[in-house]
Amino acid sequence: MAGKKHDRDGEDVASPKTSPFMPMFETFRNELDEHHDRRERIVKASRDITALSKKIVRQLRSPIPSHIAKENQTRYDNIKDLFSSVAPDLQGLNAWRYQRQISGGCQEFVEAISFQHYLESQRLITHQEAQSCIPAGVELTADDYILGLFDLTGELMRFGITAMATDGSLPRGQGSDGDAGRDILGDLRSLRTHFESLDTSSSTTDWSWLKRDIEKKLEVMKQSVDKVEKAVYGMIIRGRERPKGWVPDLNEGQERGREPVESY
Repeated sequence: MAGKKHDRDGEDVASPKTSPFMPMFETFRNELDEHHDRRERIVKASRDITALSKKIVRQLRSPIPSHIAKENQTRYDNIKDLFSSVAPDLQGLNAWRYQRQISGGCQEFVEAISFQHYLESQRLITHQEAQSCIPAGVELTADDYILGLFDLTGELMRFGITAMATDGSLPRGQGSDGDAGRDILGDLRSLRTHFESLDTSSSTTDWSWLKRDIEKKLEVMKQSVDKVEKAVYGMIIRGRERPKGWVPDLNEGQERGREPVESY
């Protein structure tokens, strides 16, 4: 048993009193620990969702084979489980506090489901339809939805150019009367027109991800549409001069200094 402390005169020294501020700072410490743990869980889930979404996109083609559809459905189920696992951490104010951490996964997921939706119906998935694919408790913001559609244009570009190289024709849907419907270049041009008409200057928040990222996304989107237009030009005007199996050169005529289209 420890002895009592004495001063130099031999008198007992009273034990130091505990600061009344200690409980308050212990509460702060616990809150910070919870914050960091919560943030790490969301970041990890977002990265896993991103990886699974990219795997889905890599497998998609038209028409979608049954075995590919089955594999992708398993990945979709895993993504829903990941969203559900962090849903309790994204309630109330935390939905905005950690929005940046979950944003990347949401955008990649929108890219995957919108690409599959387009291949199946040649139609753009709506915000409500995309939100219904995400478990309750996780909100798909309008910013993440739009930025995910920006990334979709890159996948449509790759899909269109690959189809031209392998089939010698531009992917085209079927009209309601049985005739040939819209082609993918027309859809990309329509997307470009609508994206260019977006006005983010009226955004009420300076930290809006759409407002921050739209300039770069717009530039990449325009490059994607330009590449499909040049590939179609080469196929129509100079197609007879190309050997069988020719693949369009995506870098042909590309200006120096431009950033490459976002890939896997």
